[in-house]
This record gives sequence, C-alpha cells and structure tokens, in this order.
Amino acid sequence: MQPIVKYTNVTKKYGDLEVLSGVNLEIKPGEKVAMIGPSGSGKTTLGRMLMTLEEPTSGTIELDGELLWHTRVKGRLVRANEAHLHRMRMNVGMVFQHFNLFPHMTVLRNVTEAPRKVLGLSKEEAEERAVSMLRKVGLDEKLIVYPAQLSGGQKQRVAIARALVMRPKVMVFDEVTSALDPELVGEVLEVIREIADEGEMAMLLITHEMDFARDVADRVIFGADGTIVEEGPPEAIFDDPQSERLQMFLKRFRSG
Repeated sequence: MQPIVKYTNVTKKYGDLEVLSGVNLEIKPGEKVAMIGPSGSGKTTLGRMLMTLEEPTSGTIELDGELLWHTRVKGRLVRANEAHLHRMRMNVGMVFQHFNLFPHMTVLRNVTEAPRKVLGLSKEEAEERAVSMLRKVGLDEKLIVYPAQLSGGQKQRVAIARALVMRPKVMVFDEVTSALDPELVGEVLEVIREIADEGEMAMLLITHEMDFARDVADRVIFGADGTIVEEGPPEAIFDDPQSERLQMFLKRFRSG
C-alpha cells in the first residue's frame, strides 16, 4: 500500500540551528500516528512542513504519491510554484495549539469561510457541511455565537470542525490541548478520539498526552534532537522502550 505521507531524508535548518536531521517517515492511509518527544525536538516543524507552512531545507515530502514542495523538470527537482502548493495543501488539515478563529465571525461563518473561498462551495452547501461537522463536535447549538463567547475547549472544537469540513486526506493535530485549562482537555481529546475511531483519514497527532497517544494511535514515534529515535506500536513504546533516550523521557514524564 502506497503511503499517504512520506518524508525522505528531510532536514530543516534555521541558520546554524538544525531542528530536523535527515528524517524518514511514512504514514499509511487511515493510519493514526502519534509523535511524542521533548520540546524543541522538531515535532511541530514536521507538521508545519506538511501544511506547507515551513519549507524543508533538504529532502522531499510526498503527499498521496505526489511531491509536495517540489516538481520534476527534465528529471531534476525544482521548488514547486504557489499554484502547486495551494492545490496540495487542500489535502491537509491542521489544528493548532491556539485556535486561530476569526474573532469577528460567528462560529458558522468561521467554519464555512474556507469551503466557500477555497473549495468554491455555494453558501447552502458550505452551511450544510458545516452544520453537520459542528454537530459531530457537539456545537451545532452555537452557530450564531462569536468565539469570545466560547470556552477554550469549545473554541478548539470549532477549530477541529473548521479543518474537517474541508475533508482533508490527512489531519495534523499539533498539541491541541496545551493551551487549554486542565478540565477542558478531556472534551477535546474525546472529539479527536471519535474522529479517529471512524478510521477514514490519516492523522499525525503531535501530543504530550501519553495516555491519549497510547489509546488512539496505531503507531507512536519518539523524536529527540531532530531525529526519530524509536517507533512502534503504543504498547512497545510505552511498556518496553529500547533506547536509553526514550526510557529517560518516559521516566521524567511519569515522575513529572
């Protein structure tokens, strides 16, 4: 089976600082992959590259068999143009730590804006799709409410609906609970868990919620110092870590 996402020898540098060093990673269609690791290990950068928000310094990324950041011209790799990037990014949804909702728009308008502007759906089609998605995340009674009137957990659920309404092939969740009060974390994780259970789209879950990663992911990747140190099924990563680096990380995490 061809992977839906493939990173090949991907490196990312900011000046002299190398945050990713020759990363190779594949995600299968429908696979749920959790990425764990210490802060600064390059986890978020991997997600942002897939969303075309960060450009790799070297290496290639493929999405559904097609190069994401590059095209081939006479057998040579060249940087893709903006039209190509725009077309490719429509296949990826991303939910960030900070909800990034438009404060001057209602919940419904926040969720319908991209389907209308990017996908060219009619107002009626976009609203029908949006209402269905907001119902899925338990917010169909908040259509005419503005973000300032919502709790942090509700805002994040709107952000999830806004990403899902585009029907992406891959969803990236980047530490989506880290900006929430502890009592609101559960409601957001439950929504993601339900979406994951439907099994349709691939997911890259960048998270510090270890129990959630164990529960939801098909595979867990531990990254540190810009590389993938260890990967495997959740029970192998959490119950039988092989590398000293992962053992130390889990020990610190459990004692913290």
